[in-house]
Amino acid sequence: MASLSNLARLSVLLLLLVFLLQPIWFEPLLRPLVQANAPAIYNRGSLFWLTILHLRTVFIATVAATVVAVSLAILVTRKAGAEFLPVSRSLVNIGQTFPPVAVLALAVPIFGFGEKPTLIALFLYGLLPIFENALTGLTTLPPAVMEAARGAGMTERQQLFKIELPLALPVILTGIRLSVVISLATATIGSTVAAKTLGEVIIAGLQSNNLAFVLQGGLIVAVLAVLIHDALQGLERALSSRAHV
Repeated sequence: MASLSNLARLSVLLLLLVFLLQPIWFEPLLRPLVQANAPAIYNRGSLFWLTILHLRTVFIATVAATVVAVSLAILVTRKAGAEFLPVSRSLVNIGQTFPPVAVLALAVPIFGFGEKPTLIALFLYGLLPIFENALTGLTTLPPAVMEAARGAGMTERQQLFKIELPLALPVILTGIRLSVVISLATATIGSTVAAKTLGEVIIAGLQSNNLAFVLQGGLIVAVLAVLIHDALQGLERALSSRAHV
């Protein structure tokens, strides 16, 4: 059953790659969705490179959010930083309080059009799930394991990097997975401020009343989200199994 599931994922990935590299092959399928003489395949840029740029934007924002969120979680789970928990929660909730569109509107006058406002919006939006999961992972560690680490004479730094973070990693990865999936969809609005994302395809379709363009942009984002979600979920299971060995 697992092998069939893996085969299905591989098939979907290969089909996506073929579409991105040779979209013209799929024109007969999309032709019924457009008006006469309208292009059925997005022709204002390369779908492959837009996908790469979309993923790059999500990757940069997720890495930045992970570093900040996990660092904050580590800080507030130490005795010296416990009092900063309410402040940290308020900070990571900023992204959820302001919609990404509002963040873009505030960031554009400062940073200009392009990728930077999008990165800021995705970074703020991705903090909360990673922080909360990191906090949960670091505060629900088995007491017996922590007691054994202290009994072995480990310093707090050694406990953090050799025991706490490795054991909490599957839970932290769950937060990262949620953040990535959210960012993949949210990044499309970056094209409203001239960022190079797959939102460019969707916006072009809406402006020209071309359903085929909208479908192409939306399906690529959806397939990427499913594939990355499944890959990260598989990694979580592997790490969880390893942690319990």
